[in-house]
Amino acid sequence: MQGKLKNTIITAALPYANADLHLGHIASTYLPSDILSRYLRHGKANVIQVCASDDFGTPILIAAERAGKKPEDYVAYWRQRFEEDLGALGIRFDLFYKTSSEENVKLVQHFFTTLHKNGFIYPGDVEQFYCNVDKKFLPDRYVKGRCPYCGALDQYSDGCENCGRTLQPGQILDPKCSICGTPPVKKSSKHYFFKLSAFSDQLKDWLESNANLQSEPRNYVLNWIKEGLQDWDITRDITWGIKIPLPEADGKVLYGWFDNHLCYISTAIKASGKTGKEGIEFWNDSTVYHFIGKDIVYHHYLFLPSMRLGEGEYKLPDYIPTRGFLLLEEKKISKSRRWGITIRDYLGVLPPDYIRFYLTRITPYAQTDLNFDLEEFRSKINNELVANIGNFAYRSLVLLDRGYGRVVPQPGESGDAEKALAQARSKAFQESSKLIEAGGYDRALKAILEYSTSCNQYLQAKAPWEKRDGAETAIHASVNAVASLALLLEPFLPFASAELWRQLAIERPLSLEWEEGNKDLLRSGHKTLEPKPLFRKVEETDLESLRKFLEKK
Repeated sequence: MQGKLKNTIITAALPYANADLHLGHIASTYLPSDILSRYLRHGKANVIQVCASDDFGTPILIAAERAGKKPEDYVAYWRQRFEEDLGALGIRFDLFYKTSSEENVKLVQHFFTTLHKNGFIYPGDVEQFYCNVDKKFLPDRYVKGRCPYCGALDQYSDGCENCGRTLQPGQILDPKCSICGTPPVKKSSKHYFFKLSAFSDQLKDWLESNANLQSEPRNYVLNWIKEGLQDWDITRDITWGIKIPLPEADGKVLYGWFDNHLCYISTAIKASGKTGKEGIEFWNDSTVYHFIGKDIVYHHYLFLPSMRLGEGEYKLPDYIPTRGFLLLEEKKISKSRRWGITIRDYLGVLPPDYIRFYLTRITPYAQTDLNFDLEEFRSKINNELVANIGNFAYRSLVLLDRGYGRVVPQPGESGDAEKALAQARSKAFQESSKLIEAGGYDRALKAILEYSTSCNQYLQAKAPWEKRDGAETAIHASVNAVASLALLLEPFLPFASAELWRQLAIERPLSLEWEEGNKDLLRSGHKTLEPKPLFRKVEETDLESLRKFLEKK
């Protein structure tokens, strides 16, 4: 590695600890962050990738009550499932932590205290919904009704799934208690507010000066600023949350969106092993990515930067990669409406690399919504992954096995075909590197597929199985192309890549720098292992199995 590598912190939006992760979460957030992390670890940066369970909030309290569990036990159960499911997809974190951690509670209370001291938090009376039947205040998801902005029905009182707007207490129209279904009354309750409106100019300057931010969400948020930002109610009348560090706070807790994004900071610093001022310096000296879906743009482009600006010690993110919703068979995935395929559903049918491949291929670096079509999924896996990449790798290694006892032969002089193949390899590494760094993972994978197509064409044209002059040269070039593909594919298909490294008998492949793949990694005399197919075709029976999960719901 040349010189000191830049520290890079990669975070992914925190999964809410009340339901299994589905394919939409993977497409927008966890797979893109993992691809970048894996790529950068090949000699590009010192990477820390973190995530955590989002433990606090009304929905979790409601769900825990219904399950007959303590909230802390309830979220611990989901945290373990998240780690298991993401790990099964090859999505790895240096630390998967929790918003209820001691470190995060301490940081959140520090932020509140500092913002309060700096004059950005103030108390105010709120007319809040109260259920006379259940004898309690009804914050957030204890209330459902009609969105005051777009008119969508059956929306929770803290935000609209349809238009993405965050709602303040009391804004929801035609409210109903989500516990008993009766209309609530309004009672006064003392809350604390964050002066979001005080940061309009600073937010505008940051949005317009940070060229790394995507234009779609940037313009979206600039329009909100132009309309006028409203101060933000940051407290809730529930028992499950981070306590407000003021004696007069009367047992109230902080709203989940006040504490959860601060967990990016507390978790990354813990993963770094730094403490105190060294931890703050580590954060501020790093390139910071926050990967999110478009449904939480409001929180990450307004609340998150404003709180950091008001506190003053921690830098704002350099990148907030934002992607759109994944539709499933043209319908929006929804946990509440029970339409979706979870990671566990999927992995009971097909290998993890298949879904990584397909979701990468169809997900652009944009807020555009995309559709998971089961027939298209089968077509892309069978025609691109199996027939292109898998076919070339297996044919090459079988030819080496049968013709040369798995020992890489001594090549002759390179001809025009070998020079063209070397140029295609160089192009694949350069283009994929450039596109990954620009966020275009779909296009980077396409460039790798084009290289694999060139490899197949080379092998077919040279026909080394005919034992003509130049057969050894063709085999040498082909198995080295397989090694190059193993590195190119590692960020996208880590399981297939690891299997290729194993068959090629290459040690310590994850320590390879990206550019090292743009040369022959296998010398003459190198002995490989028994070749095995990387992939199998997706059959109609596989699709039928996935459809059954939808039918059950």
